[in-house]
Amino acid sequence: MSLPDAKKLYDVIDATWPSASKLTCGPFIIGDGQDGGKRVSSATATGPFQDTDIDAAEVAMRKIDQTPLFQIREGDEALDAALSARGYEIIDPVTMYAIEAEKLTSERPPRTAAIETTGPLNIMREIWASGGLGPGRVEVMNRACRPKAGFVSRWNDKPAGSSFVAMHDGVSMVHAIEIVPFQRRQGVARWLMIRAAFWTLDNGGDTLTVICTSANTAANSLYSSLGMFVVGQYHYRILPD
Repeated sequence: MSLPDAKKLYDVIDATWPSASKLTCGPFIIGDGQDGGKRVSSATATGPFQDTDIDAAEVAMRKIDQTPLFQIREGDEALDAALSARGYEIIDPVTMYAIEAEKLTSERPPRTAAIETTGPLNIMREIWASGGLGPGRVEVMNRACRPKAGFVSRWNDKPAGSSFVAMHDGVSMVHAIEIVPFQRRQGVARWLMIRAAFWTLDNGGDTLTVICTSANTAANSLYSSLGMFVVGQYHYRILPD
């Protein structure tokens, strides 16, 4: 089985972590994120563009109270250069990982290390909020495609972490992994990822994916240690205030 390429993962991201709505503005699609973060509040290119198209996209983003922000995907080199010339700065380069889910299922997690939930529990909301993932991001989870699930972890008899996973076309993606600070470096995040792999197979999928900022050293080390492969990157260009 071959792993999905970057183009496939862009579709998975859009389905498993969707904007509240999308607006077509010339050759750009603009996400209305409703405080859900950059991933759902940026503009993406669908084809060739002119400078006036960028102008129009900037106006459209400001009309919905969003700072002009573009997601630069593989193949968007011309847009990247044009935005750089306009003073846009690179922010949050992202790395995308994938692995065949069955490769992470040789060992089942301890029962309380990753407990599946049907929706965000209060303790999960508290854990996410402590890590900066507020109500806007929880709303993203609520509108994500199905199948989907949340996982909460208890470790050493105390709340330890939470995560979210959803699946599109047989490919699941893990989002919003947050570990309580005093529970870090104990393997909690690893168990949450492994549990997501079991969930993927149980729901008829075959591939587990995850994305994280390239600057997140701990997360990148974890995904590499699990044997996950880098299958693509993207970054954002933002117009400074």
